Amino acid sequence: MTHEVLRGLAWPYPDGQFPQHLGVVVHRTVLEGAEPARLVTHWDDGDWTIADGVNDPNGNAALVCIEHMVAADDDLASLATMPPGTQAWRSTSEEPWTFEKHEYGD
Repeated sequence: MTHEVLRGLAWPYPDGQFPQHLGVVVHRTVLEGAEPARLVTHWDDGDWTIADGVNDPNGNAALVCIEHMVAADDDLASLATMPPGTQAWRSTSEEPWTFEKHEYGD
């Protein structure tokens, strides 16, 4: 079954939960389970990324629906209330998320 991947949905999300079919760009290492999600960014434009925090994302990412990522790591569900322009990070999947304002690098 195929369906549209949604982008640009208004935040905050109803009931503080990610909308079904919301698209997220994910490092393949996280998608395939080789690395945990260590860095999640909710960009100013409303887009989301999930990274492993250790590998270069260039050529190593895919667009998927966020519900698939939440099914694999239910700790991600709590990030639906994270406002645009924020990132969450952790060193391991056992640690709690730390939040900070997202700043673009040079």
